[in-house]
Parts: sequence; structure tokens; C-alpha cells
Amino acid sequence: MTEEVREHIVVRASPDAVMDVIADFERYPEWQAEVLRVEILEVDERGRATRVRFVVDARIVRATMVLAYAHAPDAMRWSLVEGDQVRRNDGAYLLWERPDGSTDVTYELVVEPAVAVPAVVRRSVARHIVDGALRGMKRRVEAGVGR
Repeated sequence: MTEEVREHIVVRASPDAVMDVIADFERYPEWQAEVLRVEILEVDERGRATRVRFVVDARIVRATMVLAYAHAPDAMRWSLVEGDQVRRNDGAYLLWERPDGSTDVTYELVVEPAVAVPAVVRRSVARHIVDGALRGMKRRVEAGVGR
């Protein structure tokens, strides 16, 4: 069964500052507790990662997965290419600049573990991942790390 989560947060920084942090995959372990290891497998002509291998520990399962990324000025989307403990991991960071110069960041995630997990546990873990990623990203961006 899949779990879909969509949450947002306001970051006191420009969309470019947010994008600098969320596109710096190799630093994810510094601000996302579940991410243990990251390896960039492919980049596009602009040097942006388009295929990334992650090793994650998401409470209920430790997984290795490869995600494919598509970049746009106001969004970064991903989809699962392969994974040993997940059937689906698709999502996006969507950025909107607010009139005051801050950025509204929405995180969308659709995830499906390869193992049977009770719905209440799946939902809790998915929300924990999204919430932790948004809060960690906000702290990192607002502290000026990665710029």
C-alpha cells in the first residue's frame, strides 16, 4: 500500500537559497537523519544530479534506492528507479517566492515499502520523513549553510 504526504513550510530565504540546499545531495546526511549515505550516479550538462543512490534508515526499514531527478527553477521532482526495500518513492520539492522574499516550500511524497507494514505505521513514518526533511532544510537554509 502506498502512503501519500504533502506538507509545506515557510523558509526565510530566497528560492535560490532553498534550491542550493535541496540540490546538494551529498550533504543530505548532515540535515536528514534518515539518510545514511549518498552517491551521485549521473549529472546533467549543468552539473545537477539526475540519478542518486541513497542508503536510508526510515525506522521500519533500511533501504538502498536509486532516484531519478528532474530540475526546474521552482521545483525538483524525483521518482524511484530501483530499490531493495521500496516499491515506490516519488515526490517533489515545490518552491514559491512570497512577496516578502521568503519561500513557501511544499514537499510531496508518495512512498510504498516492499514489505507489509500496518497503515498507521506507514503513515507515521512517511509524515516523520517529510516533517524531518522540511525542518532540517529550513534550519540549514536559514543558517546560511550551503551558500
